[in-house]
Amino acid sequence: ECSLRRMRLWFALICRPATFIESALRNMKHSLALGGILVAVVLFLLLGSVRSACISLVAIPISLLTAVIALERLGITINTITLGGLVIALGEVVDDSIIDVENIFRRLRENKSLAKPRPVFQVVFDASLEVRRAVVFATFVVALVFLPVLTLTGLQGSFFAPLALSYILAIMASLLVALTLTPALAYLFFDKGLNKTDEPRLQHLLKAGYRRVLGFVANWPRVIIAALVIICLGAATRVPFLGGEFLPEFREGHFVLQVFAAPGTSLPAMLKIGTQISEGLLKIKGIATVEQQVGRAELGEDPWGPHRSEFHVDLVDGISGAGQEKVKEGIEDVLKEFPSIQFEVLTFLGDRIGETLTGETAPVVVNVFGDDLDLLDAKAREVAAVLKTVPGQADVQVKAPPGAPRMNVHLRPDRLTQFGFRPLEVLEAIQTSYQGMVVAQTHRGNQVADVAVILDAAERRDPESIGSLLLRSPQGTLLPLRELAEISSATGRFSILHEGARRRQTITCSTHGRDVSSFVTEAKKQVAAKVIFPAGTYAAFSGAAEAKEKAQRELLLHSAIAAIGILMLLSVVFHNWRNLLLVLANVPFALVGGVLAVYLTGVIESGHFSLWDIFYVGKEQPAGSSLTIGSLIGFVTLFGITTRNSIMMISHFEHLVNEEGMIWGLDAAMRGASERLMPILMTATVTALGLLPLALGSGEAGREIEGPMAIVILGGLITSTTLNLLVLPTLALRYGRFEKVTSDH
Repeated sequence: ECSLRRMRLWFALICRPATFIESALRNMKHSLALGGILVAVVLFLLLGSVRSACISLVAIPISLLTAVIALERLGITINTITLGGLVIALGEVVDDSIIDVENIFRRLRENKSLAKPRPVFQVVFDASLEVRRAVVFATFVVALVFLPVLTLTGLQGSFFAPLALSYILAIMASLLVALTLTPALAYLFFDKGLNKTDEPRLQHLLKAGYRRVLGFVANWPRVIIAALVIICLGAATRVPFLGGEFLPEFREGHFVLQVFAAPGTSLPAMLKIGTQISEGLLKIKGIATVEQQVGRAELGEDPWGPHRSEFHVDLVDGISGAGQEKVKEGIEDVLKEFPSIQFEVLTFLGDRIGETLTGETAPVVVNVFGDDLDLLDAKAREVAAVLKTVPGQADVQVKAPPGAPRMNVHLRPDRLTQFGFRPLEVLEAIQTSYQGMVVAQTHRGNQVADVAVILDAAERRDPESIGSLLLRSPQGTLLPLRELAEISSATGRFSILHEGARRRQTITCSTHGRDVSSFVTEAKKQVAAKVIFPAGTYAAFSGAAEAKEKAQRELLLHSAIAAIGILMLLSVVFHNWRNLLLVLANVPFALVGGVLAVYLTGVIESGHFSLWDIFYVGKEQPAGSSLTIGSLIGFVTLFGITTRNSIMMISHFEHLVNEEGMIWGLDAAMRGASERLMPILMTATVTALGLLPLALGSGEAGREIEGPMAIVILGGLITSTTLNLLVLPTLALRYGRFEKVTSDH
């Protein structure tokens, strides 16, 4: 009993999911802390005032703590997903405060230079009201953009809905801080006004350079617009050729190996094979322990025979994501040295996610449905043969192949009648001898245990000895089974798979050096062209690619609904549709940066660089250039973030015309863009720096899902900020309509 407890403890320590959870949480906390430090540094540099930077930074802990408290009240735990939402929101929670503080600080400088300065309270109050409308609506737009993520269902909803909720709670808390606490702190810190009226030197240099560049760009509107259209179209043509994955691989520091031998392989034979595999695996640098699990409980959840074995491979602590991928390749090389087995190399979460999606662990699953078992086997072999010809395939397997050895016992009615044996009694005797039968119960205290009888293991080991089983008739006659039945060896099926009350045969497949989505697309075409299914028999693809397509359709549908709400909000903010369309012009340009970021990620992973390939229609992208569900949500997030800055720019143009009486033209455009330079530059920079640790650590434990999101947002921020600062004022100057709004009394 003590030995059994020690074995259970040893097994729990080897297969400890908490190790991955601890590592993931530690990495996410580091990303959050490092992002916060970078945000603080850039605020001190760009604002040029310690007090202004401190006022803005206060929004970070208050907003995040408010979001955490709200999550706790809703019964949601702090985990890698909710922490990921807070990390992504890190740069944005300070945006509203930055906009408010920068505008207050600028108005206080202008007030200081007046002959009769106004009261500080009035300046702070008016400066806050000046940007309040745009800040409120911009934040609501960001929240609306993220609502489709919150409404995802299924497995993707389990992963991303908590992330969306923590993100929305954080930015709404930041809005509340910007509307209340930020103006109060600004008045408290600057109640006596400013000592200096000059702009900080860094801001002055940035604005001077910006005016020169914007002045040059404004002289070439048609060229700029043409270049913008070409770039956007080029990026759009690349989107269909980017690969697709449902979820990235998790870096758990632990691999699960599914090993299948020929059906009917005994437990001792599997243990022998397992010993040889374990010895080979332990020679790989980076592997700490190898544990084999063979056999199954009588009432276990997995109905596998003894020919299936599972290995748990634990890696050395601290091994990087690239190192784990190298170890995985080494594991596959070792397993390929055993030609008599089939295998799959998975992570613990990958195993569970695959089984949740389809009941199988592989990312590509093809189910062949029908009624005739022999026909299903034949068609399954044809499908498997086709899959083996598709580039990028790996580990093609038929999950329930026929060929399991068995012994057939056909009773001879004439012999049974001759010697006085009853068929049912003979069958029960065979079942009792080789399968066992409960005949009694024993009681020990309040515990009840069944007592079963079965032949000795030595008597059951040799299949040829079945004929020697002695049977007794009611009259007491003893005869061996061979005298009453015909006994022969045969092959059969160790399992018959069903789904939806229909028989099915399943073919699974993994991919190597290619994304799942493009592989499945090509596989579907080839199976449809090369495999002919008779009436009543058909094939259906499922797995990670199908799950991604479902999530993508769901996300696009909900985004279309959210877009209606966003348009209604923007129509309230702006007085005409021209200005509203100028804000939306940012969306395609943000897409350019996101697509480029995904492409460059694949380039870095593959080691092949050709910038022209991103615009070369028909050119397949590198294997790492894959759009996961996280990447798609990154695009959704990106549109909300970049739309905020466009709203701030266009609404400030309207403010200059309506409130300050300027005539719309080049001077008004240059002044409005210059005054919005620092808020846009700071909000984009702090958002990018807040996401930078997450993007750089993409693929490490805990950052696998949020890392691709951060990469897309970073790439999109670069191009969309360029649009906001250079192209948007040019477009507004040519196509915008800014007229003083008059009201009838």
